[in-house]
Amino acid sequence: MPARAAAATTAALLGAGALVLPSTAVAETPAQETRVRAAAAHDEPLVVAHRGASAYAPENTLAAIDKADELGFRWVENDVQRTKDGVLVVVHDDNLKRTTNVEEVFPDRAPWKVKDFTAKEIAQLDAGSWFSAKYKGARVPTLTQYMNRLTENGQRLVLEIKKPELYPGIERETLRVLRETGWLDRHHVKHELVVQSFSADSVRQVHAQRPDIKTGFLGTPAVAELPTYARFADQINSTHTSISDDYVGEIQDLKGPHGKPLEIFTWTVDEAAAARRVADFGVNGIITNKPDVVRAALRD
Repeated sequence: MPARAAAATTAALLGAGALVLPSTAVAETPAQETRVRAAAAHDEPLVVAHRGASAYAPENTLAAIDKADELGFRWVENDVQRTKDGVLVVVHDDNLKRTTNVEEVFPDRAPWKVKDFTAKEIAQLDAGSWFSAKYKGARVPTLTQYMNRLTENGQRLVLEIKKPELYPGIERETLRVLRETGWLDRHHVKHELVVQSFSADSVRQVHAQRPDIKTGFLGTPAVAELPTYARFADQINSTHTSISDDYVGEIQDLKGPHGKPLEIFTWTVDEAAAARRVADFGVNGIITNKPDVVRAALRD
């Protein structure tokens, strides 16, 4: 009996009211019952624009989140790392080579690691031309610049703390920037923010420092390990090729640290068939480079 929707907790994230399951609904297993309730709550998973609308604009730039906004998507995802002088910047790789002209501007600075450059130096780099001449001159934004643009656009954020082992203390610094940009008030924390990482320790630190923030662990832990993660993570966010209907059900049968059913946002889904497949599993969210393709697939 396939599930057709995101879980009820996504609706709660979006401010939906209480749910009532019709008396005629019958689930074959507890996992399927959870997803039947989900279907009653919300007819689609949440669609999150991965690194902004990164199929159409250079990833993690202000142009990418503006493009997501133009396409009508309120939720975006990004990656945060730290410069040599302690400024948080939005960039995916710990190396600047792939998405900037750093080799041209600083030819003698190999291997061009983010942590080896100051914020002023990174601000000189072109982060758009690699993608398209249309975006020549786009810059690597600081986290402060990025958060301010999200506020201007009225968008929401899944923030990934990237490679925290390279940047001791980055969790506290990320929370500081979020506070300074107005993102740790009650409304943002409750409705507009998720902080995630591949590092369980990093997620645990965020939860310890700000227990009210919704957190996500990136990975696909064994089912037996899920209760451990549920102590400090509200989401288990797995690659779409690693999950199944049963695995999604196992996640959603547990409650996270805020007493609500654990969620799953799956990534990176860019094909219509894959979007429909994971939607049938009942995932809460789909992270995608092509949010318009996924939206169309879910509504087909």
